[in-house]
Amino acid sequence: MTIPVILASQSPSRHRLLVQAGIRPTVRTSGVDEPRALADAARKAGVSQEALPVQDQVAILARAKAGAVREVLAQVLATEERASGQEIVSRPLEEGYGSVHSKRSLAEAIGAGSGMATASRGPLIVGCDSLFEFEGQALGKPHSPQLAQERLMAVRGKSGTLWTGHCLIDMATGQQVEAVSRAQVVFGDYTAEDMAAYVATGEPLEVAGSFTLEGMGSAFIDRVDGGDPSGVIGLSVPTLRGLVEQLGLKWADLWNAQTERERSQAVNPKQSQAPTENVHQPGDGWIDCACGHLHWGLNGAAGVLLARSDAQTGLVSEVLLQHRAEWSAEGGTWGVPGGAIANGESPVEGALRESYEEANIRPQDIDVVGSYVEDHGPWAYTTVFAREKSDHRVEPHMNDDESLELAWVPLDEVAGKKLLGAFGRDWPDFYDRLAALPPVR
Repeated sequence: MTIPVILASQSPSRHRLLVQAGIRPTVRTSGVDEPRALADAARKAGVSQEALPVQDQVAILARAKAGAVREVLAQVLATEERASGQEIVSRPLEEGYGSVHSKRSLAEAIGAGSGMATASRGPLIVGCDSLFEFEGQALGKPHSPQLAQERLMAVRGKSGTLWTGHCLIDMATGQQVEAVSRAQVVFGDYTAEDMAAYVATGEPLEVAGSFTLEGMGSAFIDRVDGGDPSGVIGLSVPTLRGLVEQLGLKWADLWNAQTERERSQAVNPKQSQAPTENVHQPGDGWIDCACGHLHWGLNGAAGVLLARSDAQTGLVSEVLLQHRAEWSAEGGTWGVPGGAIANGESPVEGALRESYEEANIRPQDIDVVGSYVEDHGPWAYTTVFAREKSDHRVEPHMNDDESLELAWVPLDEVAGKKLLGAFGRDWPDFYDRLAALPPVR
């Protein structure tokens, strides 16, 4: 069984390095406030932030990023463990739409399934951070063209050290290992005009040290000495392999990129309309189903139907719906936030991840109260029923480009909207199920 990997970074370079090494990770941005993390570490150490060695700084930030994602996953697990209600399964291709194949408690279904709740190893969370040290000073991302130009001219014909911190956490066991890689970067001789043209591309503005080894900046770097070049790009693959082995695992246990390519055979013409910057997550791909349609999600798909209760009666009064982006399947319709289930996730875990990514539904703000599975055999969609906690407030926010809008819709007004086909077909049953939930105040 392949052990899933979660990359706690939105860096395209780190993602690309892992894919090239045979690992397609799930990407979860950590959201770490880096200056604050360093300031807190310096205060605990009783020194100024400037006194922290650069190699310590990258280790602190890598640890903070991996730890932040671990906390998010812990909230997902806690919400999953509190799950109540029933799992209802329908097999429409065998028994007809509207049929009920089986019922059992959702807690029983979670315990019998796969995912973080039942995993003995993994997922492995990878946190990384890089800083360039030049003449004793740590140089992070310049952000501004002027600062990038100044830095690049300062290092012309000289060398500096690129430090990259790595933190690896096994979510199942709690084991955590860390390492820092280093490499000496020797810059060539170039002109101010060269650098002005390079800075104008925007490439050096959001990278440590104001240069990239894998991009247009490579032409201005003479060589890399005494280290792994992938560490200069942002993640040392050999260093990470060593950490994996420290956890008692084999590097090949993480390989899944080739398997992902082999599993995704169907092609949907609308897929080409998706924004080019969208990250391909493990589990993304089309299933050519016996029902005559292409379905998204190599491991199936899942979403959260979130309900809000009336303050006076405690009964469900509204649901949070997503107006789907035009480029997506059945674009322009209304449904629930959700998407493909990633490798190593249960349907509930996938629904909670996707609903946060698309709609800012935090798992700690909701209670899962049931699910409905439409099982087509090689593919299934799981609608996870959830309620906003009485003492919490979900503030929907479009965290990605998969929505035209998000809206709380009164229960009695849902049927009047242009609904996603399957959601519209199931809505009358969903309505009855939500209306029957006991009051919560």
